[in-house]
Amino acid sequence: MTAPPIAPPPAETAEPPVPPVPPAPTLDRAGLLQAMDAAASAYAAGQDSAGSLTGRRFVVREAFGCAGASPPPVEAAPGNGLAAWSWGPRRESLRLTLAPGDWTDSPLLAGSADSWEAAEGFWISRPWLRADGCPGVEGDPLASGPVEAPSPQSVGLAAVFEEDGSRLGRRNGRAYEFTVRGESDQAPAAPAGGYRLVLEGRLAAFADGRALRCRAASANQRPVCIGAVQLDRVAFETADGKTLSEWRVGG
Repeated sequence: MTAPPIAPPPAETAEPPVPPVPPAPTLDRAGLLQAMDAAASAYAAGQDSAGSLTGRRFVVREAFGCAGASPPPVEAAPGNGLAAWSWGPRRESLRLTLAPGDWTDSPLLAGSADSWEAAEGFWISRPWLRADGCPGVEGDPLASGPVEAPSPQSVGLAAVFEEDGSRLGRRNGRAYEFTVRGESDQAPAAPAGGYRLVLEGRLAAFADGRALRCRAASANQRPVCIGAVQLDRVAFETADGKTLSEWRVGG
């Protein structure tokens, strides 16, 4: 009697390849401000902010000079972390400037566990405006009182530098500057839509592992929130996106 044929062992089923996880999208101005709002709300409620933005890339555009020229900067004045433009001598040129603030000893960055050797600060003005451009409203036409002072700055980015880390990109009190000149010996015209500051890089982490930190003097004040970042690029642009000047880490 012939023995029945031995059935071959079942073929091993190959595991399907695991698709790569797509990188998180780059945060723009609106996305970063939304995250800052969430962090401010969590801080005010006494809660830990959800999620982590550490490592996320960002490209933030900040409109400046929308209301016209500012007084010429005082060379010895400390940086305020805000971009501005002013007229040059005899109004023959425009000078774009941005002097980062020295936030190394700021209460927002104070903490025994943080080991930053230096921190250079940049404010994101008008955080209620998600768009990259200038405000579309000059003011309330029905208001009869004096013009109110600008709201205190409440959202910022701190370019942080670790002890014994690379010094590439550190300004050490030096401002970013660019001079706009006219063509054919003509003075340049004042920009109708201001200029744009571009901040590009990656969110870093404080000692607690979070990229954003908020503080407030009291429960009745809006929290001030900042993000720890490693900057890769700073640039000045025209309102229509033309790059006027840029600074890259190591460049």
